[in-house]
Amino acid sequence: MEGTITEVITMLVLQLAVIIFAVRIFGQLAERVGISSVLGELIAGILIGPYALGGIALPGFPHGIFPLNTNQVIEFLTNMGLSPDAVPFYSKSLSVSPELYAIGQIASIILLFASGLETDLSLFLKYSVSGGVIGLGGVFISFLLGDVCSMMILHTGFMDTRCLFLGIMSTATSVGITARILSDKKKMDSPEGVTILAAAVFDDVLGIVLLAVVMGITAALSGGGTLSGGAIGLIALRAFTIWLVATVVFILLSRKIARFVRCFGGTFDFSIAALGVALILSGIFEMHGLAMIIGAYTTGLALSSTDIAPVIEERIRGLYKFFVPVFFAVMGMSVDVTQLFDKDVLFFGFVYTVVAVGSKLLGCGGPALLLGFNVKGGFRIGSGMIPRGEVALIIAGIGLSAGIVDQKLFGVVILMTLVTTLVAPSILSFALHLKGRGTRKEVASAENQQFIWDFKDIEITRLVVDMFLRDLRTEGFYVQMMNRSDGLAQARKGDIAISIEEKGCILTVMAAPADMGFVKGEIYEVMLRLNKSLNSLSALKNTVSLQYGFASPDNRIGKVLYRVLNKDCISCDLKGNTKDEIFEELATLLEKSGCVKDKNLLVSDMKMRDRTMSTAFEKGIAIPHARTDGVSDTCVAVGIKKDGVDINSMDKQLSKIFVMIASPASGEGPQMRIMSAFTGALMKADVREKLIETKNPSEIIDLLREAKKL
Repeated sequence: MEGTITEVITMLVLQLAVIIFAVRIFGQLAERVGISSVLGELIAGILIGPYALGGIALPGFPHGIFPLNTNQVIEFLTNMGLSPDAVPFYSKSLSVSPELYAIGQIASIILLFASGLETDLSLFLKYSVSGGVIGLGGVFISFLLGDVCSMMILHTGFMDTRCLFLGIMSTATSVGITARILSDKKKMDSPEGVTILAAAVFDDVLGIVLLAVVMGITAALSGGGTLSGGAIGLIALRAFTIWLVATVVFILLSRKIARFVRCFGGTFDFSIAALGVALILSGIFEMHGLAMIIGAYTTGLALSSTDIAPVIEERIRGLYKFFVPVFFAVMGMSVDVTQLFDKDVLFFGFVYTVVAVGSKLLGCGGPALLLGFNVKGGFRIGSGMIPRGEVALIIAGIGLSAGIVDQKLFGVVILMTLVTTLVAPSILSFALHLKGRGTRKEVASAENQQFIWDFKDIEITRLVVDMFLRDLRTEGFYVQMMNRSDGLAQARKGDIAISIEEKGCILTVMAAPADMGFVKGEIYEVMLRLNKSLNSLSALKNTVSLQYGFASPDNRIGKVLYRVLNKDCISCDLKGNTKDEIFEELATLLEKSGCVKDKNLLVSDMKMRDRTMSTAFEKGIAIPHARTDGVSDTCVAVGIKKDGVDINSMDKQLSKIFVMIASPASGEGPQMRIMSAFTGALMKADVREKLIETKNPSEIIDLLREAKKL
């Protein structure tokens, strides 16, 4: 017996190794050709599965590296002294080993737990009427048409469990692909884009509720009998009540649950403990005839409103990246490739796919016409809701393992998922290219503005993004990761919508013009804190260098100062006695650079930035700065106020040295490097003392350039 267990474990280890490399290779290939990595992982599973390459005999593997499980499960249980009929888990419908299938189920729990954490509960309850109505319409019409389509082709009744499952599988929406397209087209914050993302939240929650109801009905019908309409209603009510009560209770206890898991230690420890809570509720739901994923989603949904939700998301990311691709591969392995080319499967798959596409266009686009959108807007919204993905595959896997969905119907669902995911980008891109607005009335807000930063370093970019998202959450924003692999997120609070994209070293933020001032302030606050931390590290490095007698020149920073310092933009005797007067005087100096297009806008943006967080540093230094449409290029003004001005500095000292830095709002220009150059030079006490005593601009320029050579 011990040898048998060892063999099983060894086989599982080797299978996981093959899966890990296969899903990453095909996932990356899929992304390179512009499709979702999920499809690549699914295709990888199909290719290496028992119905394809995985079933080919190899040296040491007479039945292949992924042998077909149908007969081996019975043999395994017989050797263990168990009856296959007594253990429903080991269904003959499983194509992979029970151990590998179990890992796939754990992965589905992690996936839905993470999805629940990312769901904005307050958005679901009150964000927008349009999102709720459109999400409800999409779920209802998709379920109805999916069930009716299956009923007609299978020649059975509406309440047939196969039809119910195919109906639910038609409701799921995967907006990761949609979000990617909306971001590329700069339409994520458009009326259609915001509505799609809001409706997707309702889609997820309503789909889970509908699954709970259908699972309850399926459990009651599993004996093969029939039920009256009243009995079905009671079963549906019971399933819905179990879900609703569990959800309400967990939401009410969410803060206590958060405090409980915190007892287990640091962020990694309590994040794993939170996942443990999700596993407990998943098991309880399964015991009551509901799917485990419903319990996982409910736990994540409850914890999404707590302050530990973003921490848990971050800490379980490694588990997510390991387990979830394995799940998609396992789903692919369950596909009988020969069935995909069966004419009945192809016909059913074609009709079911057409219905799936049409149901979203009708169910989501139709209600949009009643909510202020025109035909173009309704078409765009319906197109954005077409892609199916993770949830559809999970539900299909549940139906397959329970013996409700056979290989042919499972193949139909796989075809629908593949085709809708592939065609949705083309349909949505076509819809977005249609000229004209998507709303009946002109939208008051102007075109979204875009802010781009190139930090030249991936780690710095990630650090800035993490700090920015954390600040937004602190400000009461709900931050939703729309596409994990692309670093795409959206933050929403009331009518404010901010799109954030992290791509390599590039950070792109989009928002309405009225909200861009807030965005700039938040980003600059992050930069200031990060810059202060880096200066602390720089000071530590300099201390160590001096201790050992080494010099640490920075010629690049010296070159930065050389380019931006202009004696016409320097004053050794500022006249202003208040912060506003100083800002006006420095802006007047900046005009002499020839880069100022709108002085009033420049001063306004400077004041807005300063109100967000004081730009008066310690040791008598103030560096007001902003990215603004008031300038055409980066420019710098330097001013000395010998007797100082009180402008609320961090150490409460009078500010005597002023450096105003203005850069274009497009994000171009080395503003951070310039700030770093000045702060690095002005941290030296002797430099500050000499600056205050200077008589003319040329002395200031020479002194600052020399300071950077030390």
